[in-house]
Amino acid sequence: MRIDLHTHTTASDGTDTPAELVRNAAAAGLDVVAITDHDTTAGWAEAEAARPAGLSLVRGMEMSCVGRGVDGWPVSVHLLAYLFDPADTGFAAERERLRGERVQRLRAMAEQMAADGLPVDPDAVLASAGPAAGRPHLARALVEAGVVPSVEAAFAQLLAANGPYYVEKADTPLHRAVEMIAAAGGVSVLAHGRARARGRLLDLAEIADLAALGLGGLEIDHPDHSTQDRTVLRDLAGEYGLLTTGSSDYHGANKTIALGACTTDPAQFEKLTGRATGVPVLAS
Repeated sequence: MRIDLHTHTTASDGTDTPAELVRNAAAAGLDVVAITDHDTTAGWAEAEAARPAGLSLVRGMEMSCVGRGVDGWPVSVHLLAYLFDPADTGFAAERERLRGERVQRLRAMAEQMAADGLPVDPDAVLASAGPAAGRPHLARALVEAGVVPSVEAAFAQLLAANGPYYVEKADTPLHRAVEMIAAAGGVSVLAHGRARARGRLLDLAEIADLAALGLGGLEIDHPDHSTQDRTVLRDLAGEYGLLTTGSSDYHGANKTIALGACTTDPAQFEKLTGRATGVPVLAS
């Protein structure tokens, strides 16, 4: 079995629609794909309706969180949430709050750029962003306006955390997010926890605390992880009894990563699904 548990669609910052995602996943030879858009379940229904025969669909989300960095200061962290009940009241309210933070942040960044004379229309950027607005939508606007040559260049220059237009947003404390996902019947997996190219890293000492609160696993085989860091994470997973996953973190044309670039071991996937009580895997 080929299992990819981390992908994005136009419901957040990918370029494939949810329907295109499942069709492309089947064409890429995947047996299982997870839809994990940022802070939203908006793509679930479309992906379910378009799911080809023979492809299993895992409904999930990537949650914007804040944890403790290796330097002791707060750091942005992403947490994958799988097979949770979307109707859980507390978790639904937090997702709505996070999406509101995204919209406010994107508008603030776009307005600052427009005030400085950059050819950016804040209303147009937000209109194109959909239910989970993010920096990639602003990056694409900058590319289309000829300000930067690529999305990657936009993130390296104008949109970087130390760049001139970066605006913070109030993400969910990581410990609270783990508890909320568990309460909603889902399974949480720390996403790309050693992706050094993305900036500052989470203090791995936090993983022991997270495991005690119900963290389900660690995403280990990821395109942004070195061989050495994968080993470190795998050892930690073994120490704390966490499952391990592998995923592409596919964003369509926004990143040069193919579906199935990294995959999850079927035995680990079985452990994940066995722990979830929110919604089932959609299988043929």
